[in-house]
Amino acid sequence: MTDQEMNQAMTDQEILKLYESERKECEVWTRCMGYFRPVSHFNIGKKAEFKERKWFQESKVCPCDEMKLAG
Repeated sequence: MTDQEMNQAMTDQEILKLYESERKECEVWTRCMGYFRPVSHFNIGKKAEFKERKWFQESKVCPCDEMKLAG
């Protein structure tokens, strides 16, 4: 069985367990009060605010759509 076949046969949880020893903690930074800080250094209130944030992704606008709107 090749590696690719083995990975296809495994579930996501099995794959995560397999690579557990290679995983590292990720430090998240965000902009707060005009400058960037690691979230791990926030006080309890700021951590709660960070968890309540709404995440969104803007969609791209086609240049042809802009032309239709303009005129």
